[in-house]
Amino acid sequence: MKLSERIQEISPSITLGVTARAKLLKSQGVDIISFGAGEPDFPTPEHIRKAAAEAIEAGFTRYTPSTGTQELKEAICKKFQVDNDLMYKPTQIAVGCGAKHSLFNTMQAICNEGDEVIIPSPYWVSYPEMVKFSGAKPVIVKTNLNEGLKLTPELLQKAINKKTKVVIINSPSNPTGVLYEKDELERIAEVIVNSKLYVISDEIYENLIYDGLKHTSIASLSNDLKERTFVVNGVSKSYAMTGWRIGYVAGPEDAIAAIKRLQDQSTSNPTSISQKAALAAITGSQSCVEEMKVQFEKRRELLMKLLDSIDSLSYVRPQGAFYLFCNISKTGMKSLKFAERLLEEAKVAVIPGIGFGWDDYVRMSFATSEEDIKEGLSRIEKWLKQ
Repeated sequence: MKLSERIQEISPSITLGVTARAKLLKSQGVDIISFGAGEPDFPTPEHIRKAAAEAIEAGFTRYTPSTGTQELKEAICKKFQVDNDLMYKPTQIAVGCGAKHSLFNTMQAICNEGDEVIIPSPYWVSYPEMVKFSGAKPVIVKTNLNEGLKLTPELLQKAINKKTKVVIINSPSNPTGVLYEKDELERIAEVIVNSKLYVISDEIYENLIYDGLKHTSIASLSNDLKERTFVVNGVSKSYAMTGWRIGYVAGPEDAIAAIKRLQDQSTSNPTSISQKAALAAITGSQSCVEEMKVQFEKRRELLMKLLDSIDSLSYVRPQGAFYLFCNISKTGMKSLKFAERLLEEAKVAVIPGIGFGWDDYVRMSFATSEEDIKEGLSRIEKWLKQ
């Protein structure tokens, strides 16, 4: 069958591919230690599960408005006000089937053929593919180690031309875990406003930040910038709700109306039951988030400590999320070969950095137990010596 040119341009997800291979081996009884997971290993908190069960019993199992219920949108608006000092109306919120869906729909709504979208590298694997699907061109801007693998005003300015429309900011970052602090965002924001660009700010890891650092949403820096920013977030990472598929985007009202039309004709509404669960997550006690964050921070420290003892590996210190970007260049292997051999020979799964634009790195998730971190690093150390 002859497929569309549009779909043939989309590359498969390397992260999902490696994870699937590791899960297949595990299902066959192979003892796999996986550092591949892009999701918390904790159960969804009890009060959230209870809200979903109550929704089912109450018969809340039918269609809702395509971009979410009014009560969930109002709760999201309150969350933005309290957590981010951002004022939105429910008509400026579109709830989607996960943050990935919200990112995809935002790009479809605002990008045209010939537009260019600036993506700092390392980047989350799906950004370039989403941009290509919208008809726009991804412009990859490679960041520097000495700048902490972050986009700088100078790098941004150099990449801008007449076709540039959007820049993507991901803080904390997947795959690096680096965080853009307020003063760094302010300098980038000046270039964005002066160049009349739009911003897609992916803030899905907002609640998982370490070392006493604080999250700043770029949209909160000025009203002018807010009108040019689409803030994407969701409940997947903060509340261990990856499978529930609830994300959301906040932005200019006319663009959100366009996203609504897109969802009207594609997915319709996110799952009704999941919306009730998300409402409980956002409005309920946040102690569960803090408890998970404490555990992630402990695991991060353990992973860094064990890596420090392996001479051929180094890393970028993660300040948020639950990923560590590990430099494998001293091994003499590129990331895909490294990951394939590590999985087959040492039974340890990592994600090749080539999918994030950096082939001398692999991504390691510390969303796994301390026991698995210890065993996994022990296997890696022995394998590298062999």
